[in-house]
Amino acid sequence: MNPEYRILTGLAAVRLLLVPAYRSTDFEVHRNWMAITHSLPLGEWYLDETSEWTLDYPPLFAWFEWCLSQVAVYIDTQMVRLASLNYASNACIIFQRFSVMVSELVLVSAVAYACRGASEEKRMLMYLLVLGSPGLLLVDHIHFQYNGMLLGLLLWSIIWIQEGRHMAGSIAFAVLVNMKHLYACLAPVYLIYLLRHYCRGPNAVQRFVVLGAAVVAVCGASFGPFIVAGQLPQILGRLFPFGRGLCHAYWAANFWALYSCADKALAVVLPRLGLPVTAPEAYMTGGLVQVTQFAILPSPSPSITLLLVLLALLPCLFSLWQHPRPESFLPAAVYACLCSFVFGYHVHEKAILMVTIPMALAVAESQWNARQYFVMSTVGHVALMPLLFTEQEYPIKALMVLLHTAVAYWMLCRVVNTKASALLSKQQQAYLWGFAPLEIYCVAVHPLMFASKLPFLPLLLTSVYSALGISFCWLQMAGCWFPSLSTHANVQKLL
Repeated sequence: MNPEYRILTGLAAVRLLLVPAYRSTDFEVHRNWMAITHSLPLGEWYLDETSEWTLDYPPLFAWFEWCLSQVAVYIDTQMVRLASLNYASNACIIFQRFSVMVSELVLVSAVAYACRGASEEKRMLMYLLVLGSPGLLLVDHIHFQYNGMLLGLLLWSIIWIQEGRHMAGSIAFAVLVNMKHLYACLAPVYLIYLLRHYCRGPNAVQRFVVLGAAVVAVCGASFGPFIVAGQLPQILGRLFPFGRGLCHAYWAANFWALYSCADKALAVVLPRLGLPVTAPEAYMTGGLVQVTQFAILPSPSPSITLLLVLLALLPCLFSLWQHPRPESFLPAAVYACLCSFVFGYHVHEKAILMVTIPMALAVAESQWNARQYFVMSTVGHVALMPLLFTEQEYPIKALMVLLHTAVAYWMLCRVVNTKASALLSKQQQAYLWGFAPLEIYCVAVHPLMFASKLPFLPLLLTSVYSALGISFCWLQMAGCWFPSLSTHANVQKLL
């Protein structure tokens, strides 16, 4: 059997073995969305509050759930009834798990297309890094989401843009944003690149109008029926729930994790220096790491975080404006996703996949690419592990991350033709090895010593330590875009 087929068969078998694994509340979220779209008229989809898990994705994803419900009703009618709260029959579990696998074929096809013409070794590496990503397996096939399909759309869009198929790439991106609005962070990159690379020459105005009309048509088909039904304000309120606070319940490994940790540290230190501090109730002992109100530091508003994301993007956009080369588009897209992850408002830890999956497309191009990817993906995967908090899943997630990390390191060294000791700097090696004692403390030491007094501490330590690594990777990538450094070679070194 072809080695690629062996890898795909093995990865499919892993997904099948995970069918009975732990399911998060996201499983019920998506079941309820199927019930909403199947049981209610379109005008009530974004109004229903039968369950606490209300529909809060853009309309095209709601239509995706509607399509699933048309099949689900023949599998188990209870699955698509609004009253079936927390319903999880065997048929329901199998159907929803398989819906993730089938939808993930969008990602499989994108990777297969991106690998065409590459050597067998590079193709195997790509399948391993993308389709065998522990992050994707943990989030989609255990925790339960549909990131594989969405990331597949993103990869197709990037591939088509780089090939000069600008219309197809733009439509794919418009569809993606209308399925999950978090990908809108890429819009400035698409806008600048298409204006400078595609909408130029004697047909510039015509191209701009046609391209804009295609994007507007996708958005119109998505939002139009709901605007007619008078639901636009309700949809926008669901899509942008700014009342949830700056940080998610489990801090994503970004700048705001460091900021929140600094606030907690100041809340401890300043009173000992005789300075008054008014901290929210249970600020230092709550079981969640979520911070909606800071004790010392100012609480950044959504507009401040948006401004920071745009400021971080400016050097990249300026470089892309000056040099709109197809080979610069992928690095720019990855960097935009990373800026959104590092500085965005209420970022979920799962959003790191928006960085690592596209990043994998170019790891074989240079040792620098391989090094950046390996650090980013390793840190991102470890940071995702606390998502699965049940004891029976710990061996699964630990084995996945360790095995993937070891095999990926070995294959990256082979593909970029470097010694195992030379892929990472000594500082990077020391930092990554630091996860070992951290994990030992979180799993074995903390439950015996401080579980009742400081229940949040393992999450805090994991988030903050991971945030240090990701923030450093962002600094390295950001440096390549500054005007004095943004030569063609440096931008290519990004990915």
